[in-house]
Amino acid sequence: MTPTPPRPLQGVRVLDLSRVLAGPWASQILADYGADVLKVERPGSGDDTRAWGPPWWGDGPQRQSAYFICANRGKRSVAIDLTEPAGIEQVRNLAREADVLLENYKVGQLAKYGLDAASLMPLNPRLIYCSITGYGQTGPLASKAGYDFAIQAEAGLMSITGQPDGEPLKVGVAVVDLMTGLYAATAILAALHERQHSGRGRVLDVALFDVQVTALANQASNQLVGGVTPRRMGNAHPNIVPYQAFATADGYLVLAVGNDAQFARFCDVAGHPEVARAPRYATNPARVQHRGELVPMVAQWLRQRSTAAWCTDLDAAGVPCAPIHDIAQVMAHPHTQARGLVLPATEARPPMVAHPVCFDGQRPQADLAPPVLGNSEARWRA
Repeated sequence: MTPTPPRPLQGVRVLDLSRVLAGPWASQILADYGADVLKVERPGSGDDTRAWGPPWWGDGPQRQSAYFICANRGKRSVAIDLTEPAGIEQVRNLAREADVLLENYKVGQLAKYGLDAASLMPLNPRLIYCSITGYGQTGPLASKAGYDFAIQAEAGLMSITGQPDGEPLKVGVAVVDLMTGLYAATAILAALHERQHSGRGRVLDVALFDVQVTALANQASNQLVGGVTPRRMGNAHPNIVPYQAFATADGYLVLAVGNDAQFARFCDVAGHPEVARAPRYATNPARVQHRGELVPMVAQWLRQRSTAAWCTDLDAAGVPCAPIHDIAQVMAHPHTQARGLVLPATEARPPMVAHPVCFDGQRPQADLAPPVLGNSEARWRA
């Protein structure tokens, strides 16, 4: 008998007025945890990402884009026109019985319909109202539309991404949207926990800009503490050497030496133990100082052998390293398969990537496939 997946949020009602990625990513997490998520969409077209293809899954009215599929598992869809009084009243009625409302409209837009936090919280003081915007509810840029790509630029990420002599680059996925979805989900969970004691809801202001500034992490700290503006370094690390990608005889690998003992073991494997004993390379601060001469030396060593040979020997020596895989290799990887990270297609569900967290050895898994537009009535489960 197959055990029942964990449902820690069973009974929690989430009214999801968000679209594209940050909001839907947050509500998909809540759906995986067992919440009843009602996704409110525009009649006719629905979430913008329904049209973001190819590739597609299915045909005709059932057709869904791969992009939409990645962020909308476990939800029911209701098609409601928020420009009509009847549609507004439907959403207000749903909000009266919701635990969470999630939206990512521009600042002030929902107030025109009486669906902002100030209008809905009096109807349901226990409501956790989470607004996701590009720049937050306050500040000089609050009214500006926010998109992941633009935030990666404006909040500093692109300035440290790319080759030193190349153009600034964005990350290969909409990483600010994804991080914002995660922060929103954790804030909602914290508010749900607090509500058990206070009996009151919260208004959550989650901004892509704020999240990306926070996620500058050590680079922001480097600026604030060191006073030197970080720059693009390709795959190199600003504070650790050697810690970057290197070419091998047949491809590339990442070498991630995190301490002096690991560097000594790396030099042993490379056949150059004397380098680790040299004062100019023996410690990480010294290696950072002499990066310009050490990195070309290491690069020359690594070009002498294949990626597989290096990884085998470095793994055995306890030196952090990894081959650089493409997405097809990741999906087919034995570890990906062993961890159950790929949910195969069934008659009712497209292939998907599973939830990443295990509860007592089991992954939470929403019981619904990404919804067809308007596949549900505008009411909560009993």
